[in-house]
Amino acid sequence: MSALPTLDPFSELVANAVERAAPAVVGVRPHDKSGRPAGFGSGVIYTPDGYVLTNSHVVSGVPALTVSLSDSRTYEAVLIGDDPDTDTAVLRLPTSDVPHAEIGSSSTLRVGQLVIAIGNPLAYEATVTSGIVSALGRSLRTSSGRLVESVIQTDAPLNPGNSGGPLIDAQGRVVGINTAMAGRAQGISFAIGIDTAIDVAQSLMRDGRVRRSRLKLAGQTIALDRRVVRALDRKHPNAILISEAFANGPAARAGLSAGELLLAFDGEELSGVDHLHRLLTADRAGRAVPIAILRQGKMIHTHITPEAT
Repeated sequence: MSALPTLDPFSELVANAVERAAPAVVGVRPHDKSGRPAGFGSGVIYTPDGYVLTNSHVVSGVPALTVSLSDSRTYEAVLIGDDPDTDTAVLRLPTSDVPHAEIGSSSTLRVGQLVIAIGNPLAYEATVTSGIVSALGRSLRTSSGRLVESVIQTDAPLNPGNSGGPLIDAQGRVVGINTAMAGRAQGISFAIGIDTAIDVAQSLMRDGRVRRSRLKLAGQTIALDRRVVRALDRKHPNAILISEAFANGPAARAGLSAGELLLAFDGEELSGVDHLHRLLTADRAGRAVPIAILRQGKMIHTHITPEAT
């Protein structure tokens, strides 16, 4: 057998990462009431006993789902639950004899970091594209008007059918679930951070739904100036830049507005939008929660009352 050709270091890095993750990437085929295919998407097996992460918009409202593995096996999958607010869904395969991907962390991602998207665009199986993390903590409004928080922006090209597939790092670990591309824009794609996706998946597996509270604000994770970090004696170098406080929502009622920085919530320094998302649990709905914001260079301590979803 001839030896594999020697690759340049970058190609070797990407190829090795793909080899580790690709066996766990699946095709997801929804079917309508008559049994006919009703679109296609992607997913990733993330547990040894056959649980699959994909997008809510790929599987929601369909009566039947077929999942195809990289080794050509095909199974009827059961929808455990889906969460439109994070465009996340969990499926269960009727077997545990499946490969599964290693889960990484989206909280440690850095802008400029290499990422790789794997999926089944236009039904072409196991298609790979690469790029970099362009921004973190984005808010993404879908075509239905839903605002999805804690989104990773990358320039890894996506196409229809990539939805639900994994975004992996250079070690082949899943750091996001690909969810969308930005309309006519080139080089702008989005993925749900894996920290959020796993947190949602655990709730779906336990309760069949996600119980949470919300602030009705849009924002993004930004890096603070080092002088600000030192002056505020912060452990975390990031904060949340508020881009909009929606009318009649908790954020607007608390007096928050675009351009302000949300630094802390209920006594915890915020490391970003992902962190805030995890803190907005159901038990905080209807309770006045202390927050810290930076407004025109001044630290302000006030309260906000999240509402139930």
